[in-house]
Amino acid sequence: MLSETKIIGVSLPRIDGPFKVTGQAKYAAEHHEPGMLHGVAVPATISTGRIADFDLKEAEDFPGVEKIYTFKNRPKAAWRDSKWKDAVALPGHPFRPLENDRILFDGQPVALVIAETYEAARDAAALVRIRYVDAEPHTDIAREARESYIPAKPRKGLPPPPEPRGDPDGAFERAAFKISADYSLEGEYHNPMELFGSTVLWERDGELTIHDKTQGSQNTHDYICNVFDLDPRKVIVRNAFVGGAFGAALRPKHQLFFAVMAALDLQRSVKVEMSRREMFYLTWRPATIQTVSLAADGEGRLQSIMHNAVQATSRYEDYQEVIVNWSGLAYKCDNVHLGYEIVELDVSTPGDMRAPGAATGFASLEIAMDELAYEIGIDPLDLRWRNFADRDQNQGKELTSKALDVCYKQGAALFGWSNRPMQPRSMKEGDDLIGWGMATGIWEASLMPAAAKVRLLADGQVVIEAAASDIGTGTYTILGQIAAEVFDISTEKVIVSIGDSTLPKTGVEGGSWTAASSGSAVQAASLAVRKTLLAHAQAMDASPLANASTDEVSVEDGRLVLAGNHQVGVAISDIFDARGISSIEEEGQVSPDESVAGKFSSYTHSAVFAEVRVDEELGVARVMRVVSAIAAGRILNPKTARSQILGGVVMGIGMALHEEGMIDHATGRIMNHNLAEYHIPTHADVEDIEVIFVDETDTIASPIGVKGLGEIGIIGVAAAISNAIFHATGKRIRHFPITIDKISDVRESD
Repeated sequence: MLSETKIIGVSLPRIDGPFKVTGQAKYAAEHHEPGMLHGVAVPATISTGRIADFDLKEAEDFPGVEKIYTFKNRPKAAWRDSKWKDAVALPGHPFRPLENDRILFDGQPVALVIAETYEAARDAAALVRIRYVDAEPHTDIAREARESYIPAKPRKGLPPPPEPRGDPDGAFERAAFKISADYSLEGEYHNPMELFGSTVLWERDGELTIHDKTQGSQNTHDYICNVFDLDPRKVIVRNAFVGGAFGAALRPKHQLFFAVMAALDLQRSVKVEMSRREMFYLTWRPATIQTVSLAADGEGRLQSIMHNAVQATSRYEDYQEVIVNWSGLAYKCDNVHLGYEIVELDVSTPGDMRAPGAATGFASLEIAMDELAYEIGIDPLDLRWRNFADRDQNQGKELTSKALDVCYKQGAALFGWSNRPMQPRSMKEGDDLIGWGMATGIWEASLMPAAAKVRLLADGQVVIEAAASDIGTGTYTILGQIAAEVFDISTEKVIVSIGDSTLPKTGVEGGSWTAASSGSAVQAASLAVRKTLLAHAQAMDASPLANASTDEVSVEDGRLVLAGNHQVGVAISDIFDARGISSIEEEGQVSPDESVAGKFSSYTHSAVFAEVRVDEELGVARVMRVVSAIAAGRILNPKTARSQILGGVVMGIGMALHEEGMIDHATGRIMNHNLAEYHIPTHADVEDIEVIFVDETDTIASPIGVKGLGEIGIIGVAAAISNAIFHATGKRIRHFPITIDKISDVRESD
């Protein structure tokens, strides 16, 4: 584990910042070459049914149109499901663009127009006429919930709910205090700033260089090679810069398939970029209906936890999330039953959206905990203290670390929680009812297999190479800091090369595991370089380090020295000169230690405190301040880490009050597929957000002590806001988002 602190833990600016603010950073759809063709997809205007006929004449005659693809003339592609499954694929039949005449969801691409310019492709696409035979859509989870089922095949890497423990039903009946309620969440849709786009550069010998919006260049590479039976050596995928993803870009999207298909067929470079409208037909956080039942004794100790969820999926894939499992490990309880089912709807397959499952599950669990606190008559934070869990009861494992108690203490102190009156509607200023609410958050801390190369140059510069992606989280910067720490140089002397499928293998960037995984690989490679450097130094005549071990040396001010006596050492430049070398390069690898995984569980934790004001006359809720206290192991860069939590909190505000995909269930179509009608938090909706990183040492979670930050910032935020609205108004709302119509008249009756 890293022990130095010269650069690690310092709030350095992003390495990639200057490239982005000056416009030098090129995103997937910003690459261009002369003669490039452009593609625009035609979306279906029904949600289920089939295509009866096409009328393409007017579109084909439009100036500049090169070709129009439909299922009738789509070039050959793989037919086995296994060839279409990417690294994070789901059980079921992966979506295959233009496969046949069937319509599976609103907005499904049914044709692709290729033209000399984007404008020509766009205008010609509007001239494509399609006659459909539509069927009755089934898109309302509330109506279809009775058809839910337990997934026959679990999604890879996601544990199903554990077996029940104890006697949850009996304990619930016998308990002194109990609550049981239904909670629902409408679907939320991904809308990162960068649209999905793919630019395929065609070379005469059939080689392809693909710039794709993706969270994993190697995942895209393997998917394309499998689908089109391509020689992997002739395909390079790059994603040097990604304008936000949050899980949306984990799986390849159809614009990638279209761009490669057309490039191979026409032997030309092709670019396909989606519109904002099309973004709503892709990845989305699925609608859910959850039932949570909690029971406690007279001392507020939990006696029973029962949490059941029904979640939407498509008809062609079984999308699954870990929604209910968190309820079995968040609090100490010996009697637990967790149930999880999915229901098929005529919609596109949902996908991972920041903290998939946990953001949804904790939204319900933490409101239920607040309800139980009021049923018992104790402070909501006190209830959580009384049921603090110091081990993972789901798996019967010890925890690598847990500083949630410190989060509770420091978060509550900064927020001023001790001044909170218990009674709802007890704080008011003018026409505003004021409420304070809180919630807990948990996310898994994972270490995934990863590799990286580090090269030390004679002039002291260091080059890092890894296929890892930076989706705006600060990966460039933290990898640079880790190497800079080992070699005692500034980050300005570190060149970070990532986002390229030809570089050392890493997984997709998701699950908050990139810092721990790729960061540990960079550390391993850096230490390997230092070891090789020592070997070269010891081969020199009269080397002062002849008897030193690797653990006894460090790099200080351009010299390899004894860690306990910096006067004893050799200049790196002298080592290179003496050995006649210009660089030293080594590769480092990390992977989970199965012996450790069998004994320990590892999680990040948070305590979220929120203040809202609700206009008593209008029912408008405003989040005035949020305090988010985070325990996530070692913080590599407080500045980029804080940004991650700020972004998560803002997304949590959107989840609580704004984001709602509105489907016309008569037609199965999304009605608000634009940012004018799909509401997201704006600057006016976001007030004060305070972030606390509590001290937490974890030498087991990862070699560098990191646990991850991407997801934990959003978890619990929606519940804390909901609980604050109850505290302000006395009205309990269990349906997200909490819009004005649900708050409605909150005036106190005479």
